[in-house]
Amino acid sequence: MSPLLLPVLLCLVSAVAYAAAAVVQERVAATTPGGPCGPLRRPGWWGAVALTGLGAGLHVLALAYGPLSLVQPLGALTIVFALPLAAVSARRPVGAAGWRGALLATAGLAGLLSLTGPPHAETLDPAQRPGLAAVAVAGAAVLALGAHWARRAVVHGVVLAAAAGVAFGMASVFTKAAAQDWTSGRTEFFVFTALVTAVLAAGGMLLSQASYRGAGLAAPLATVTTVNPVVAAAVGTAVLGETFRYGVTGGLLAILAGTVATAGVVTLSRLTPPRAAPHPSDTTSTVPRARRGLTHATAKQE
Repeated sequence: MSPLLLPVLLCLVSAVAYAAAAVVQERVAATTPGGPCGPLRRPGWWGAVALTGLGAGLHVLALAYGPLSLVQPLGALTIVFALPLAAVSARRPVGAAGWRGALLATAGLAGLLSLTGPPHAETLDPAQRPGLAAVAVAGAAVLALGAHWARRAVVHGVVLAAAAGVAFGMASVFTKAAAQDWTSGRTEFFVFTALVTAVLAAGGMLLSQASYRGAGLAAPLATVTTVNPVVAAAVGTAVLGETFRYGVTGGLLAILAGTVATAGVVTLSRLTPPRAAPHPSDTTSTVPRARRGLTHATAKQE
């Protein structure tokens, strides 16, 4: 048996778990009233959290058995799996534009990640962590606040998804640092790093949930899938000394791959999201009104 078979299978199952979680999140966001905290009262949302945890665990396990250059690009298959899952659950076709945008985003992201060279540093310098944490929180907050200026629901969702991608990407960076602290016995740095990881991961989860409200599934998921590893790669290049493969040629190819991924996100952002069926709680308040109207009409006839 090929030594790469196990990490490939783990990546595929991880991508399916992430995709299923995204589909559930989008349905909960589209059918739940009560503002941003409304989904927290739905069991389906907590099921999505469990699926996300399963996907994350399988992804980490795949990294333990396979090379980063293989595992990371396969993670981009999440959006490809999510589109047919969403189509089946909503009983509607994906459409040519949806597939085209998903494939462009996936191909560009896979190309970008495959060009990322090996790391030159194992973990973050403890002195750099407070500054990086502040920049990550500030960047996600600025994007989240800027989303309120967007007039179109899809654009609003994409900007929120970008904020979620920033949070998730930086959470991955701090997760790796926390793991290095734990294995090397540097507990004095582990507590702070783990706390930052938890805050960023929770913030990313809430932002991604909010991004699906009114924006559909494809555009927000493509944005998160693209921004997340791009942010992690940017930190690796600027802070950890990582470089692109093949020198200047690799850098130019990385720019081209990023352009392709951006084109895919733009294609998905132009799709009109289908209107979801209302949650039963949305209609309960209309029943008394209908009955009052019927009673009023009957009384008028009498």
